[in-house]
Amino acid sequence: MNTVMLVGNLASDVELREVGDGKKVASFLLAVDRPTRDDAADFIWISAWERQAEVCVEYLAKGHLVAVEGRLRSRSWEHEDGKRHAIDVTANRVEFISRPSRGEAQTPVEEALMA
Repeated sequence: MNTVMLVGNLASDVELREVGDGKKVASFLLAVDRPTRDDAADFIWISAWERQAEVCVEYLAKGHLVAVEGRLRSRSWEHEDGKRHAIDVTANRVEFISRPSRGEAQTPVEEALMA
C-alpha cells in the first residue's frame, strides 16, 4: 500500500506547466512540521494533475494551509555530479484548510472542481 497523508503550509507558490499531450501539472513545496522542540519541518514536493492542478494554481499561494492525500513517488536522474534521487508526493486529493484572505474568492474547492 502506498498512501501518504500530510498537513502543512505551502513553502512556495504553485507553478503550473504543461507536459506531453497537453496534460497539466502543478507543483509546490509543502512544509510539514515535525513534533520536536526545535520547531523543525520537512519540505516535500507535491504534484497535482489536470483539473486539480488548475484549481491549486488558482486558489493557493505560499503560506496557505492544506491537507494532501496521495502516494509516494521515487525518481532518479543523471546529473553532472552523478546520479540523483528524489522522493515526492503525487496528490490524489488536495484540501484547502486555511481561509482565503480578504479580497480572494471564497469558493469551496469542491465547487471549483465541479466547474
